[in-house]
Parts: sequence; structure tokens; C-alpha cells
Amino acid sequence: MNQNTKKTLKIILPLLLGVFLVWYSLSKVSFDELLVYFKKADYKWIFIGVFFGLLSHLSRAYRWRFMLEPLGYKIKLGNSIMAVFSAYLINFTIPRAGEVARASILSNYEQVPFEKGFGTIVSERIADVIVMLAIIAITLFLQFEFIYNFFISRFNLSKIMIGGLVLLVMAILILVFIKRSNSLIALKVKAFVNGLIEGILSIFKMKKKWSFIFHTLFIWVMYVLMFYVTSFAVEELDSISMGAILIGFISASFSIAATNGGIGSYPLAIYAAFSIFGIVKEPSLAFGWIIWSSQTLLIIIIGGLSLIYLPIYNRQKNS
Repeated sequence: MNQNTKKTLKIILPLLLGVFLVWYSLSKVSFDELLVYFKKADYKWIFIGVFFGLLSHLSRAYRWRFMLEPLGYKIKLGNSIMAVFSAYLINFTIPRAGEVARASILSNYEQVPFEKGFGTIVSERIADVIVMLAIIAITLFLQFEFIYNFFISRFNLSKIMIGGLVLLVMAILILVFIKRSNSLIALKVKAFVNGLIEGILSIFKMKKKWSFIFHTLFIWVMYVLMFYVTSFAVEELDSISMGAILIGFISASFSIAATNGGIGSYPLAIYAAFSIFGIVKEPSLAFGWIIWSSQTLLIIIIGGLSLIYLPIYNRQKNS
């Protein structure tokens, strides 16, 4: 398979998967039913959720400057904000292309070398992964009894223990193999782990490390609040537990990587998570489509305006 074919498949397959998941989601609940939920939704909470989403994106743009300052670049906040929103919008077309575009925008308008700009984006993703893992750990701790009882009620305890033991042995064998092997896969894993450690340590070497840590936590608090308050827009989810919210949030966050911007996969991920708590599919899917649509509309509007205004803004600054 040549490189052009691989690139084409990387673009087409996620789009096809997204289209399929949209169809599958609408097969679970009709479009007319969804329309009813959209009509009777409390838009006050949707707008508050959008506001929290906006704050998280602005905080991400502001945080980015902390990573570039030690490299000797003090970029304009306007360029940072528009680069972030442009990247989000571009990710809806080609997966991961937004990160490349974001570094390119910085290179074009702030004369930051592409590789340095892209390196900071990778480092901030590492910080985000750490926070996401912390959220998962907190959720498992808070909901341990529920999750334990859920699996016990559906699976045989001895099979779970045997499965867990098998996974542990496999993990140990894989770690030993990676440590001793010089294969391409092993080297890539080693490089990723080393990069993860280096990225973590670089945060503490940063001049404004506490500001960086604050904004990183703020971004994710806003993400969770965005998810939580939007649930109030759907009347049937008024009594939803915080545990369901957290597990739904984690599931939805991972779904974004499956398709371009989570199209199709986002509502289904929420439905799958909420079903664990016995929440019926109609309001679950409706909530998924409401929050995905509102946040996507925010990205389309501000991302589109950013792409248009970037050259105008920088021409004015340079004149």
C-alpha cells in the first residue's frame, strides 16, 4: 500500500465511520424524537455549557504561551486563540490535521519554527493525558463499589479474577519484551514513555509552572462542568448522579478520537455509559446530540471566523 493510499484511507475511514455511527444512532432513536428533545430543552443550561466550553478553549490558548516563552517566543494572545479554534475546526475535516495547522499558523504569523511549535503542542497533550488519567482514577475510586457490583452481576467472579490475572501476566511479559527488545514497535513505545516522562519534568522546569498547572486543571474543570450543566437541559436527566456524569464524560472524551470531532460516536458513547446506570436510551442519545451540536456550533462559528480574520489581524499588526 503506497503512502497516498494510506493518507486517503486515514481521511476517508473516520468520515465513513462517523456517517455509519450517525445512522446507527438515529436507528436507536428517530430524528423526530430527537427534534422533540431539542425543542423542549432548557437552552439556558445549553448556553451556560457553551460558555464553560469557551472558557476552556480560551484558557488553552492562554496556557500555550507559557510553553513558548522559555523557547524565546512571546506570541500575541489573539494569534494563540485563533490558532487553537482554527485547529479544532480543521480536526473536523482531517483527523489530527488541526495540530499541524496550529503549529503552521504560529510559524506563519509569529515566526515560531514549526518543529518547536509542534513540540509544545505534543507536550501540552501529555499534560492533558495526565489530567484525564487522574479523572479516571478519581471516578474509579468514587464509583468502585458500583462498578464492582456491575461487573459481578454480569460476569462470573472467578472468570473476572482469571481474566485479570491473565492481563497482568501479559502486561508484565509485554513490559519485559519492550525493555529487552530493539524492534521498531518496542523503540516507539520506549520513545513515547521517555517523551511522557520528559514532558512531565519539563512542566516543573517552566518559569510559570504554577500558572501552567492552574490553567491545565481549569481547562478540565470547565470540560466537566460543561458536560454536567448541559445535562440539566434535558428534563429526564435532572436526577442523574455525579458518577454517571463522570463515566459519561470519560466515555465521550475517548469517542472524539474515534471519528472526526466525535461525529456520531459522541452521542453513542454517552448512551453506552448512561445505560450502565439504567438511564433509558432516548434522553441519553438526545443529550449526546445536544451537547455535541452546541459545542460543535461554537467551534464552527469561532473557528471559521478565526481562519478568515487571522490574515487581517496580522496585516493590521504588521502595518
